[in-house]
Amino acid sequence: MSTLYVARSAKLCKWGADVGLGKNLFKVGCVDGDAAVESLIKDGWAGETDWTLVKSQEIEHPMDEETVLAKLGRKGKAIDPMLYPRLKGTVGIFKVSPTDVENHLLIAQALANRDISKIKVKPVDFGTFLIHNALK
Repeated sequence: MSTLYVARSAKLCKWGADVGLGKNLFKVGCVDGDAAVESLIKDGWAGETDWTLVKSQEIEHPMDEETVLAKLGRKGKAIDPMLYPRLKGTVGIFKVSPTDVENHLLIAQALANRDISKIKVKPVDFGTFLIHNALK
């Protein structure tokens, strides 16, 4: 089984805010098994080692990381690692708009007949949004 994961680094988000990318940067990828996700996060990406797992989901049909990134690239903004030397060639880092996540939550809650008056977006909501779009 493949595992789709979304991770976040506080240091990379701070850097993104400083250079004008925004603070909502997330690493998305797909690997075989949950143990592989933990070892990847421990190793880190883009020269940072403070990555935390925001959300992961096992998927039944096997997918490779290229397919996942291509699907997300149609809907979201992937950061080109060649434009930013700080990323050190790390692919799969996405800039996510909080407005898009809020809209996604509003629609999901309205369809479930839940109260939509107060929505506060959390990192887990960004992860849910990215995984949802990767599986579409």
